Amino acid sequence: MDSQMLVALGLSLVGGLSTSLGALFVVLSETPNMKMLGLLQGFAAGLMLSISFLDLAHNAINSIGFLKANLWFFGGVIFFACIAKFIPEPTVGPSTDSKRRKKNGDEGGKDMMKKKRKQVLFSGIITAIGISLHNFPEGMAVFLGSIKGMRVGVNLALAIALHNIPEGVAVALPIYFATESKWQAFKLATLSGLAEPLGVIIVAYLFPRSLSPEILEGLLGAVGGIMAFLTLHEMLPLAFDYAGQKQAVKAVFFGMACMSASLYFLELSLPDTMSL
Repeated sequence: MDSQMLVALGLSLVGGLSTSLGALFVVLSETPNMKMLGLLQGFAAGLMLSISFLDLAHNAINSIGFLKANLWFFGGVIFFACIAKFIPEPTVGPSTDSKRRKKNGDEGGKDMMKKKRKQVLFSGIITAIGISLHNFPEGMAVFLGSIKGMRVGVNLALAIALHNIPEGVAVALPIYFATESKWQAFKLATLSGLAEPLGVIIVAYLFPRSLSPEILEGLLGAVGGIMAFLTLHEMLPLAFDYAGQKQAVKAVFFGMACMSASLYFLELSLPDTMSL
């Protein structure tokens, strides 16, 4: 492994492990109540939608054209919609026998809380997967930036580090709520960030020989479609249930604004010949 590869790997670790810093904000605080969980789920949904539409899909359109990018994007939507159809999902909404469960006292309440925790856990795992897929091309960008020069690589790694802190919150929060384990929340958020150094390794050794840039952009566009579907299908209903529609929508747009600003400052740190 040459020195350039080691530098790029180290820089990508700085950026990727900043998701752990976001996770620390969650695990060092008290367990959030249901309304706070809903607001933060809305915030996380905003992050995911911004990544999907304003980053992955946008870059695919610029790289391979409007028609091809949309075919890839909606291919991802249809693909994961078919998969989700066969995934059993616990429901949070009121059921027909909810009154009878309330009469049963603590048992009914425990059953409902168990279902809520299962759905939140599912949402957290989805978020971790989506953010890992988003972090993967960021690792590629760090590697390519470090080739341009140390200054570019360091600036890009620091920008990505700031950009990844709210992503760590988005992953750790639902995992912590669902499992009541600070370690599990911290571990999964950290693992999602490690997709960045993995991106460095793959782009350095495999990418030039195995995958054309056009197919890579198309696949990332499809990832954007998958993330958009998961956000609208899983995370938004959860935010509406827990925080109420008006408050959840505000949280969504706040999350979108934060991620958009983060993407903007990240783009400023790239040289003219590169784009995330």
